[in-house]
Amino acid sequence: MTGDPSRSIGYVHAAPGASSDGAAPPASTVLSVAPCATGDLPDVVDAIAGAFHDDPTWSWAFPDPLMRKRWWRFCIENALRYPWTFKTGGLEAVSVWIPAAGTEFSSEDEEKIPSVLAELVGDRVDVVTELLRRFESAHPQDEPHYYLSLLGTHEAHRGRGLGMALLEENLARIDMERMPAYLESSNPANDHRYEAVGFLPVVTFQAPGNGPSVTGMWRMRR
Repeated sequence: MTGDPSRSIGYVHAAPGASSDGAAPPASTVLSVAPCATGDLPDVVDAIAGAFHDDPTWSWAFPDPLMRKRWWRFCIENALRYPWTFKTGGLEAVSVWIPAAGTEFSSEDEEKIPSVLAELVGDRVDVVTELLRRFESAHPQDEPHYYLSLLGTHEAHRGRGLGMALLEENLARIDMERMPAYLESSNPANDHRYEAVGFLPVVTFQAPGNGPSVTGMWRMRR
């Protein structure tokens, strides 16, 4: 990581009560961003679980929200091996990245995935395993890159642009290293937001049994 790990950025959102014709000027807010520590794990999991509660792909994979939250904890706990999980000052928004030289899971936890899935989804283990295989198969392997595993805004703070402001701050760090980035958009409603910060669709795949579609998106090095 380059630069100061804890930083403040400015972001702009619509002022309270602003009219749709833009008559009121936007309000500018200073937002602090810092890497998460292991002690932040419960709060990061809560934020992601709320943000992905209605996600079409992950609610298909883990219909029980409690089991889905346990899956997020398993994923985020692994990501916290690296200093690339970020939070805004009050944990309003969080981002979970895997750096270019990293792996999504430790070798030990990689071996646990079949038993973890069996416990979380029971007799649906085969279709969920196949979905994860499709995620892995679509993931670019030709060029080192940063991987945005999860990005979410706490339910109480949605609609303020905090998640995208956090993402833009993270991308500025990545741009300092002149590295590309990759993410999967598991909800088509978010595709345009990622395109607005430089990600382009490069692959689309579908969950088994004509399930939800997922778009892999790539952002070139700057």
